Amino acid sequence: MTDVADWWRTAIIDMEPGRIALRGTPVQDLIGHVSFAEMIWLMVRGDRPSPPQARLFEAALVAAVDHGPQAPSIAAARMAVTCGLPLNNAMASAVNMLGDVHGGAGEQCVDLLHRIDARGGDVDAGLDGWIADHGKIIPGYGHRFHTPTDPRSPRLMALVEEAVAAGACGGRFAAYARAIEAVLATRKNRPVPMNIDGATAAIYAELGFAPPLARGLFCLSRSVGILAHAWEQMQQGGRNKGPTPPHYRWTYDGP
Repeated sequence: MTDVADWWRTAIIDMEPGRIALRGTPVQDLIGHVSFAEMIWLMVRGDRPSPPQARLFEAALVAAVDHGPQAPSIAAARMAVTCGLPLNNAMASAVNMLGDVHGGAGEQCVDLLHRIDARGGDVDAGLDGWIADHGKIIPGYGHRFHTPTDPRSPRLMALVEEAVAAGACGGRFAAYARAIEAVLATRKNRPVPMNIDGATAAIYAELGFAPPLARGLFCLSRSVGILAHAWEQMQQGGRNKGPTPPHYRWTYDGP
């Protein structure tokens, strides 16, 4: 039966009747002893965060839970509910919209920070390489709605400073993130402030999460807002609500 047992190999969970162990720890020893954020870290990473690391990690998760019903993913969840879908389907519809453009900037920014690190901290070289590969949009900077400042970013970066002082992380990725902000302001001749994606990217990079995990963690975080909006819409009612009220019409430019 080795070929069957090895079909799915995992170091995450060991289980048999009457016993569940997650990353080697009996589940009953985790219940009531670790926070949900610490549990996410344990499941993904296989180890436990220090208390300062856990606080910083949880702050990043809290900061990105919601951005209003104008966000495509949130709008999708609310529309799905008015089409008769239950909460799990509405949540799945919303999470499936978190792609490269809407939801992917955090992962992209962690990648950018790693590129800069690979170049010995040369921010200009890292930015130029990113632009050559991906175009002029720099993930994690500027915001079409929050000007001049995304209110989440300064608070998160202040918490990074506290975490560095507590020995939870080294601080070099946060320094790169701040340096990007300064370089962009010089290049554009105007402020291009760090947004939520840039701040959480700095945190996830500082805490040692690989770029793809940044998007996964964002999905976990935003799922809280998605659930809240889907449930609220379920209480409000409504049937087959589209993206705009019925008396508004789209622009037709065909023959």
